[in-house]
Amino acid sequence: MLSQESSRKFQSNRSSLQESGATVPLRERAWVEIDRGAIAHNVRELKHHLQQNCQLMAVVKADAYGHGAIAVAETALEAGASWLGVATIPEGIQLREAGIEAPILLLGAVNSPEQIQAIAHWHLQPTLCSAKQALIVSETLSELGKTLTVHLKLDTGMSRLGIPWQEGAEFFQQVSHLPHLQIGSIYSHLATADSPDPQIMNQQHQRFQEAIAQIKATGLPLPKLHLANSAATLCDRSCHYDFVRVGLATYGLYPAPHLQDLVSLKPVMQVRARITQIKTIPAGTGISYGYQYITAQEMTVAVVGIGYADGVPRNLSNKLQVGIRGQRIPQVGAITMDQLMLDVSSIPDLQVGEVVTLLGQDGQNQFTADDWADTLGTISWEILCSFKHRLPRVTR
Repeated sequence: MLSQESSRKFQSNRSSLQESGATVPLRERAWVEIDRGAIAHNVRELKHHLQQNCQLMAVVKADAYGHGAIAVAETALEAGASWLGVATIPEGIQLREAGIEAPILLLGAVNSPEQIQAIAHWHLQPTLCSAKQALIVSETLSELGKTLTVHLKLDTGMSRLGIPWQEGAEFFQQVSHLPHLQIGSIYSHLATADSPDPQIMNQQHQRFQEAIAQIKATGLPLPKLHLANSAATLCDRSCHYDFVRVGLATYGLYPAPHLQDLVSLKPVMQVRARITQIKTIPAGTGISYGYQYITAQEMTVAVVGIGYADGVPRNLSNKLQVGIRGQRIPQVGAITMDQLMLDVSSIPDLQVGEVVTLLGQDGQNQFTADDWADTLGTISWEILCSFKHRLPRVTR
């Protein structure tokens, strides 16, 4: 416990710092750099690749895959995106509160009147997956005296959200006759578009086409259609329809290696941290929890202020490489919650405060989310979304 006098001094010092505007610099410990120019470049490249009159929806769910939803959304729209896609209502509200007026498609399912009231208030556009859900939306809007644009999702083989594609025409007719609902689009989602084998994707595409043909046969006006995610946008232009939903490619990564030559994308995110201590450790010394690494010879070790609580997976321990002064440097010992250790024996005169590149460009070396994903047996989407918000986002 602080004494009363110490407490008064602490409060006085804090007030003085606040009045002077003193703050901790964003790049003090560890941070994420976001290149807005790369976002704009990727959107323009993708739009150039699209079929004529096809629009681009930038998918900015999960805080734009960890890149910062507001900055990404603003930049993507300025570069030519027409729509935004989010997963949850709060994600959509965040964009509206930032002054973004573009149409926002809510990709997740909603089922309660409270959710529908929020959607109507914030001018979001929900996805409908069942007749029961559509009825709840219609009844809630009737009480509010409002009309809402909705989007119908067909399950053509993803086995996730959506009404079975065989029931698409019946569902379309049901929703068309419900008051207060306007159908903005019909869509589906592809399960294997990133695979070099197109068989399943083609099957899903065929099912989508059959469902649309049955919907046309009802004689009701056909709304907009969309099917393609990033992978399908790149590999099959017949999937483009009225617009495409692009997530990963917006952020400069390719859904699969065989798609890398189709458009030129630039990675948007770089992750950096600073060295906080340097020490010399003798041979035979264990490093970090569990002594997963023991020095074979004398080693210069740098402690870096970033760890698994920031989004660096602990399973990368003793497998991670980072960049310092253009060199590839190995990480050693178990990655801890807030820190990790590097073998910097090859770099003379290294100083506390120097910058370490975990993801991004360092000299001639490129460190990518794909590298981490390959090492861990996961996907780059998960890596990007893992960086926590105690890492400041620094845009440039």
